[in-house]
Amino acid sequence: MNHLQRSNADEHTPHGPPLILKHDLPASFVLFLISIPLSLGIAHATGAPLLAGLISAVVGGVVVGAISGAPLQISGPGTGLVVIVAALVAQFGWAATAAITLAAGVLQLVLGLTGISRLVMSLSPAVVHGMLAGIGISIAVGQLVVILGGTALSSVPANLALLPGELASSHLGSLVAGAVAIAALLLWPRVPRASAVPAPLVAVGAATLLAVVLRLEVPRVDLPDSYALVFPEMPQGSAGSVVTAVVTVALVASMESLLSAVATDRLHDGPRARLDKELIAQGTGNVVAGALGGLPISGGLARSSTNVAAGAKTRYSAILQGVWIAVAVLAFPAALELIPLAALAGVLFVVGLRLVSVDRMRTLWRHREFLVYAATVLGVVLFGLLEGVVVGLAIALLRALYRLTHCSVRVEGNRVCVRGSLVFLGVGRLVRELRRLPLGQHVVLELHVDYLDHASYEAINDWREGYERLGGLVRVDEVHDTWYDRANQGKPGRRKTLPGPLPRWFAPWSHWQGSPVELPAQRSSAESDPMILGMHEFEVRSAPLVRPFLQELAVRGQQPQQLFITCADSRVVPNLITTSGPGDLFCVRNIGNLVPMVSAEDRSVGAAIEFAVEVLNVGSIVVCGHSDCGAMKALVKGTAARGSHLHSWLRNAEPSLIRFHAPTSPGCAELPVADRLAVANVAQQLDNLLGYPSVREAIAAGTLTLKGMYFDISNARVYLVDPDRNGLEPVPSPA
Repeated sequence: MNHLQRSNADEHTPHGPPLILKHDLPASFVLFLISIPLSLGIAHATGAPLLAGLISAVVGGVVVGAISGAPLQISGPGTGLVVIVAALVAQFGWAATAAITLAAGVLQLVLGLTGISRLVMSLSPAVVHGMLAGIGISIAVGQLVVILGGTALSSVPANLALLPGELASSHLGSLVAGAVAIAALLLWPRVPRASAVPAPLVAVGAATLLAVVLRLEVPRVDLPDSYALVFPEMPQGSAGSVVTAVVTVALVASMESLLSAVATDRLHDGPRARLDKELIAQGTGNVVAGALGGLPISGGLARSSTNVAAGAKTRYSAILQGVWIAVAVLAFPAALELIPLAALAGVLFVVGLRLVSVDRMRTLWRHREFLVYAATVLGVVLFGLLEGVVVGLAIALLRALYRLTHCSVRVEGNRVCVRGSLVFLGVGRLVRELRRLPLGQHVVLELHVDYLDHASYEAINDWREGYERLGGLVRVDEVHDTWYDRANQGKPGRRKTLPGPLPRWFAPWSHWQGSPVELPAQRSSAESDPMILGMHEFEVRSAPLVRPFLQELAVRGQQPQQLFITCADSRVVPNLITTSGPGDLFCVRNIGNLVPMVSAEDRSVGAAIEFAVEVLNVGSIVVCGHSDCGAMKALVKGTAARGSHLHSWLRNAEPSLIRFHAPTSPGCAELPVADRLAVANVAQQLDNLLGYPSVREAIAAGTLTLKGMYFDISNARVYLVDPDRNGLEPVPSPA
């Protein structure tokens, strides 16, 4: 469904008058008190008419707020656009800048209708935060010039050049007003129970009151006639410069709005932002603001977080704050004209510095993204916003390319281990390491690579052929994929190989011992033994992964949850059919998964039971039988020779024959004879467990349970055994 066709009802938020009066009305007054000084300060910082900032605040509240896809986001003059708009005003004039704002709004509408807004989430956070920090530094330096009594220019280097002269000049009034505003903005939040009155309002109010009482000679807000709107005019300049300006305003305003919307979502439990609809709302707002001579609009996190903190629940808080601003401009312009410009500059100075987050720097440093962040900041500060973002993106792309193409080469004796992506950029280093190996050795080249290009293949192959001509022997062991082998067969891989039905780490030896990593014919007989190959496979693949876990188990000792008694049949893998790992199961395996009676001569199983219950304190004992059991077949057919160890051992299972002839459940009756006996045998061994005093005592104390299992090998199905019915039950799904 198109975003424009969805009604506001799908926000799932009640919009009744009681909710608006209780939550949104008070929040709207808080927003009004913040928006007035911020809007005037931003307008002054850009060199635009001060009324332009108030127009955008009204449009951002009423127009954008009414159709916003992020109901709790507050829009108004964009803080992140200050530097851009200041440059546009200096280059084109204010009327032409208004036209650029209108055109940028149209571009935002197009972007919103195409559903492209979610692409903003793929932009590197280091670039975004670097852009904001660069903007913050630019704002702070420019407003510092105003606090010192001067007039800010459009670039940071130019404003820095002004600072020595302004410091030498005597503009005590502006300095006092700006210092009071900064001090109030920083100290007011520390006053107990002062959060009801916004700090920006206190800062501007205190500086204004001081300027009036002391009659300071300072530049003040100068509002023209409320109805003297500046309408847009066609920019005079090259088409390229105009298009660049439109695209820059649209992209930066969109980015700031969408990122703010996503961040605002994290502050409340209400409906999530619909980014396409929000971008359409921002575009509509900029079309209206540009047509009326207002500043470019964007969503702001500072105002939005204040809105959430003030208790707003619906979009009406944004709409009402826009109404209050319009009323103030029309009814109380004289009061606004008492505000010193240095007071507004003080507020913007602190706002700019707060865009430079030390915590964010630490986070990016830990994630090794600080270089991208720093490059973006410097680019924005020294060259401009668009140039800085391009620099940041270029550094981010280069770092990503390096990470994607970087490989590590480690030489340990006659083994060379290569990890990462092996492309032509890393071939030189690999070849240098290979050429350092002594001649005439048996070398293992171990490739843990997720990509290998043709240049790398040729380099490895040329070295291998040369090394073997000089009497050496090279084995290429590919661990994760078969890039080299496929290239060697003339079928170079274009993508990773999808795992097959029998991955090498799990498949029986017979499935992989003849794979491309097989040793040459000259290897010793020990090297061709499947067990040796399996041990090598463990050392290469599994050991690095499980070593930390096994080290932990070695330190804290074994603490298994179950005693698992099952058959010695090679096809039964306890950890596989129970999805358990090292340390989870205390296993006893014997022919036929038998539990001899306490009085039996064989005491090994009894010792394991007592150790598991009394020392390890296991919570359950599981007896697991299986289909196609050789012990059950020998018991049914009587094929075990009398006097043999097997015949003596199977006597422990003879009580199962009696249970076997008892009635069974219908599902079990369909099984072959030997399999039905296997089920009955599990039930019988559970009874045998009750003959052990430690088992009976633990069951009576409620610390131990007994379970029967049956594993159907051919169907890879596990069942629970009901000992009362000699029947099978499917494993229940977790609740």
